[in-house]
Amino acid sequence: MRYTLAFEDADPEDVDLLGGKGAGLARLVRLGLRVPPGYVVSTAACREYLASGALPDGLFDEVLARLEQLEARSGKRFGSDRDPLLVSVRSGAPVSMPGMMDTILDLGLDRRSAVAVARLTGSTAFMADLVARFHRMYAETVLGVLDVHDGADRVARDVAAGDDPDAAFAAVWAACDAAVAEETDERVPTEPVEQLRGAVEAVFRSWNTRRAKTYRDHHGIPHDLGTAVVVQAMVFGNLSADSGSGVVFTRNPATGEPLLYGEFLAASQGEDVVAGIRTPDPLPGAMPAEAFAELEATCRRLEREQGDVLDIEFTVERSRLFFLQVRRAKRTPQAAVRIAGDLLDEGVLDLAGALGAVTLDHVRQIDRPGFDPADVAAARERGDLLTTGTGACPGQVSGVLALTSERARELADAGHDVVLARPVTSPSDLDGMIASQGIVTATGGSTSHAAVVARALGTACVVGASDLDIDVAAGRVRVGDRVLAAGDPVSLDGASGEVFAGAFTRATAASATDVVRRLLTRAGPVTGCRVFARVTLPPQVEPARARGATGLVTAVDDLLAASGRLEKLVQTLMRQGRVTRAVCEELEESVVVELTPLLREAGDLEVGVRAVDFLSDDARELMQQTALLARFPELSMPVGAPDLLRAQLAAVTRAAADSGARAHLSVRHLRDPAEADALRALRAQLPGAVPVGAYLTSPRAVSHLASMVRSDELAWVEVRTVQARMFGIPARQLLTQQPLDDYVRRGLLADPRTVLDPVVDSLFAPALAAAPRSGPDDDSPALGARLSGRVSAPMVGALYRLGLRRFAVEVDEVRPALLALGQAATGG
Repeated sequence: MRYTLAFEDADPEDVDLLGGKGAGLARLVRLGLRVPPGYVVSTAACREYLASGALPDGLFDEVLARLEQLEARSGKRFGSDRDPLLVSVRSGAPVSMPGMMDTILDLGLDRRSAVAVARLTGSTAFMADLVARFHRMYAETVLGVLDVHDGADRVARDVAAGDDPDAAFAAVWAACDAAVAEETDERVPTEPVEQLRGAVEAVFRSWNTRRAKTYRDHHGIPHDLGTAVVVQAMVFGNLSADSGSGVVFTRNPATGEPLLYGEFLAASQGEDVVAGIRTPDPLPGAMPAEAFAELEATCRRLEREQGDVLDIEFTVERSRLFFLQVRRAKRTPQAAVRIAGDLLDEGVLDLAGALGAVTLDHVRQIDRPGFDPADVAAARERGDLLTTGTGACPGQVSGVLALTSERARELADAGHDVVLARPVTSPSDLDGMIASQGIVTATGGSTSHAAVVARALGTACVVGASDLDIDVAAGRVRVGDRVLAAGDPVSLDGASGEVFAGAFTRATAASATDVVRRLLTRAGPVTGCRVFARVTLPPQVEPARARGATGLVTAVDDLLAASGRLEKLVQTLMRQGRVTRAVCEELEESVVVELTPLLREAGDLEVGVRAVDFLSDDARELMQQTALLARFPELSMPVGAPDLLRAQLAAVTRAAADSGARAHLSVRHLRDPAEADALRALRAQLPGAVPVGAYLTSPRAVSHLASMVRSDELAWVEVRTVQARMFGIPARQLLTQQPLDDYVRRGLLADPRTVLDPVVDSLFAPALAAAPRSGPDDDSPALGARLSGRVSAPMVGALYRLGLRRFAVEVDEVRPALLALGQAATGG
């Protein structure tokens, strides 16, 4: 068969074809676990459907042939009035997209099969619940009719176990149809085969819903993957008191604690747990003891075999455990780092695997500040603690209260930090969740939609805050006698589950960053790299050192701008009309005054100092650049004003001597060996001067690297500036979202902010191979890579493979850079 595969015949490694859900089920079947039988409709079929708008020729014949095989394996018949086969139809993309795609349970119900279900189970009430549940899911997923089944659900709940099945089915189906008729002329099919066709097409269509596209855009997931469809025999967690459904993580996805973490909801189907419709109990809850023991043993086995923390959905039907899904668990940044370190310690992962299990964004998010403890204590004393729910995703945030996703987006666009409060979230809330710094829901547990998506986004989240009466229509939240209006400031702690009135100041939490430090310390020895942090003020040095920086870089124009001296220098130049001794003396003294405290704070850290760049985009207005360069055109050349360079060299030399620090001075925009020689000649005029070097910003400079740099010097290449010039893009656009975000999304350009362009790679490779080495014990090029803005793993990895071993980044990017280097060195 061309488009479909039974679980037992599928290759678990072919995730691109089977999707994550199908591949996971195929793996479980191969391991001999108890999995309801089923089959996968491949992503290839989805892509053809999306391209043509119709099911590929022969696909549905395959679907029906697989259904016959499923009937043979289960001993049941689809649409039968004796022992009916009901199936679930789920989507399963190659990349996990929690809550983004659509699911239908209990498909295959018509009058005959429904009556048979009631007879076989001895409960008309059970049958009525299945009918209402199926009708609602089908109407929402296939027909797009949302939130109209409340009346029909009440009709189903009124059915008693001993009621007449025929009459009960007719009443429930009629109520469901009437609800749908208020919104559309379409109806849920009564023929099971047509139900199946509609469900498969709906899952394919759901790949291109707005919320799915939004999720993919946010996470950088390609739009051309398509989704698979998983068709699987139903098992019923809502069948009896010794049945139920649950979700388990093999370790705590919020903290990384090595204990099973999950929930079980007795007498329920899986969607009740995942959607947060009812609040479940923590495991084991009411789960039968033998089933829980089997679950516990299987979780440990699967984690060791797959080398990762897993998210497992399961159902218990009359005390028998069935596995419905397994996938890599979404986790918080704090949990990701702890889990990686623990699995490394346990021998489950090697260093490459542990580093590869952590992303640069995980590290960035751990560095986010938390609440000032004094503020929290004061809020408790004032009675501002509103409620405590379940902490679903750590993070301490304050923001203005929004009760709808639309309002959350509006407030975020206006520059506000936002906390989104909802009775319960659904996929339609994704835009607001992405826009918010915090999320709180009144119902649902730690595996609900809100919790899972919040963890995927890394957004602080509290769920199950049942004391909150969230009235969206009235625009207010009531807690006892206290009322908060939309727009009021609130704060939440996604670890403790606490929600406070008012906003807090924030302070860095050392405990979380210590977890990162321990893991990155293991990576350091294998990289052979030094990471310099860009600083301007002395108080920035210690945070850079704490993050793992082994050197510092700064710039004279930044030092002077931070103290107001740059404007004075420009005013003096404009007033004098030429580069006089007074101008040079003012510049030298200013640099000594501002640089010396920084070098003292640096201690044993080497400091690279860049001379004033009169062409800088960043200080264009501060320097009155147009007027200044019109009066002094020589300032547009890197060594066009040797007296100003000599003054800066003298200042750096004096500051280094006064502080006992190691420093060197580099000049930006050098592009010819003659300019480098002129800079060395200036140094020769000043006995004992610090070493000099170049900041390379052009393709020409890189191509002349071998003749511009000596082994006792350290030059820097501004990678993104060189790349921007190769692309013909203003360099400042490589530090902004737009217009490049849209341009890259349209497929017009590979993102020059995150990847090294092949043309630039081909420029760097021969230049670095021919460059002088750093020293007798260091075979790396005498060149460092200056990376402005956010570093990316692909960019750092490419530069590492080219042989670069020195990198200069922003202070906040030191740890992400260290992780990227560790991944590059180990292949993680």
